[in-house]
Amino acid sequence: MTAMERQMPPVKRAAVNGIEMAYYEAGPREGTPVVFCHGFPELAFSWRHQLKAFEAAGRWAIAPDQRGYGLTSRPEAVTDYDIEHLTGDLVGLLDHLGVEKAIFCGHDWGGIVVWQMALMHPDRVAGVIGLNTPFMPRSPFDPIAAMRMRFGPDMYIVWFQTPGDADKVLGADVEKTMRFFMRRADGLQRAAEPAEGESTFAFKDLLQQWDPSDQGGQLLTADELAAFVETFQATGFTGGVNWYRNFTRNWERSEGQAGRIDGLPCLMITAELDAVLSPAMAEHMPGVVGDLEMHNIKGSGHWTQQEKPEEVNRLALDWLARRFPS
Repeated sequence: MTAMERQMPPVKRAAVNGIEMAYYEAGPREGTPVVFCHGFPELAFSWRHQLKAFEAAGRWAIAPDQRGYGLTSRPEAVTDYDIEHLTGDLVGLLDHLGVEKAIFCGHDWGGIVVWQMALMHPDRVAGVIGLNTPFMPRSPFDPIAAMRMRFGPDMYIVWFQTPGDADKVLGADVEKTMRFFMRRADGLQRAAEPAEGESTFAFKDLLQQWDPSDQGGQLLTADELAAFVETFQATGFTGGVNWYRNFTRNWERSEGQAGRIDGLPCLMITAELDAVLSPAMAEHMPGVVGDLEMHNIKGSGHWTQQEKPEEVNRLALDWLARRFPS
């Protein structure tokens, strides 16, 4: 039995949008389900604490390995990872389950996807929960060009644009890579601080220079780490990195998109110590989301649903009880 099988419900599979999607399900199949969408470099496994808590609360919870990750298909073409495909996969999952609408909860890259679901497929969305990732209206500038100008050429998202490079570096020692990323706030904050004159968030150099014997800030138990490591050793990181390689394409194709979300209950949970997605990035949201409730989790870094699961579960379940009573 793999580390994943020891810690997650039995995997299920669905043919959706031209791929096979693996997903995990918990709770009774009644009411409006909550679909949990992970970020990078993560998996449906990142939501293990939420699946248990939602099941205990009698809520229907679903967490897919998204396109390019885990047991889900990994198409070769970079353009197969644009936002139209990523949101289309979730629509296909709802169709497979016979569900008209779901509440979508997303963290990190998954947060971008769930906010886009509200704009691109509003008829399939009952509500949105953003975890760390705010709703950001379309930028007037190509986001990659803007990040290169602001953070430098070695900033990780800019670096990810180079074909094959990040895939090779991240995959060279998967356990080191996962331990480097999956740290509490203090470790990642140090990693985000650039040396004088160098790029911000230059994870390539920081990863290669990092001493893997450093135990500081480690977030995962040995069995939790094994679930990530075994999976990414089997899949590599190309699928996830390809999401980033569509930033410019997504921006180009979203011209004319609405710049606000109305008529949809939304919950935004920020994390006080997230160095990548700071609470300040969400301060504009009351002006662009009509029905919004916001909370900040103190003492949490980037991996909030794994660092502070009890607080995430409490806030989400309380909001659901008020806005979507079972």
